[in-house]
Amino acid sequence: MNRGYYYAVNGMIINQRKLDCIGNNLANVSTAGYKRDTILTNTFDEQMILVKHREALSGKFVHRYVDTSYTDLEQSNFEYSDSPFDVAIYGDVYFNVRTNYPGADSEIMLTRNGQWELDGEGYLCLGHSGRIQGENGDIYLGTKDFQIDVDGRIYLPNEETGQYTEFVDRLRVSYINPDADVTKFGANMFTEVQASDPPEDLRYDIIQGAVERSNVDWNYELNMLLEANRLYEANSQILKMCDSLNQGATSLCKKV
Repeated sequence: MNRGYYYAVNGMIINQRKLDCIGNNLANVSTAGYKRDTILTNTFDEQMILVKHREALSGKFVHRYVDTSYTDLEQSNFEYSDSPFDVAIYGDVYFNVRTNYPGADSEIMLTRNGQWELDGEGYLCLGHSGRIQGENGDIYLGTKDFQIDVDGRIYLPNEETGQYTEFVDRLRVSYINPDADVTKFGANMFTEVQASDPPEDLRYDIIQGAVERSNVDWNYELNMLLEANRLYEANSQILKMCDSLNQGATSLCKKV
């Protein structure tokens, strides 16, 4: 009977974690640059087989548990606009943002969110998250009239010709292996622990006038949400049945 309790509670915990994860994905379906998370489960037998060098095990109940969460770094679709402050990346590289939270030391974070603006001092920034980084540090523009080419070079217009020939800086980007286990910071930023300089043979393009949407598939997440909720309720009913049987057994023992 205690084993029944154990497995029912374990099933509820796993599916509660899944519900939390899926709910967070759905809440960020419209967040630019958001990468969906998923819960990965494992089983006790699989761990024992690994420890025992894959020796055959028999007569064991499979105990499933939440092993870790995984962030899917797959690139999503672009949403195009007329704003020069909307910038997207085609490829496996990320923008660099220097955070400037009050009372905290500056730290470099990575993001695919290209919804930028100018801060009060004329620097290119990602809202209140921090300043976008170029190869020479913070990028000062002082104007809303600028152009970014596919290689990430930023130009201002020449006062005489009006052509975008005044070089400012080049966007600093970092590479993250698509299969890497990343650490999230907020909704759509990552720490640079797993990042490195882009490989020389890596091809990527900077696209001005576009924003990368989240890679959350609404229909898929909704189906997963319904499945996790059904499994949670099923385990809840099993737990109630075990409790009822346990109470009945206790009552019989008392009578005996």
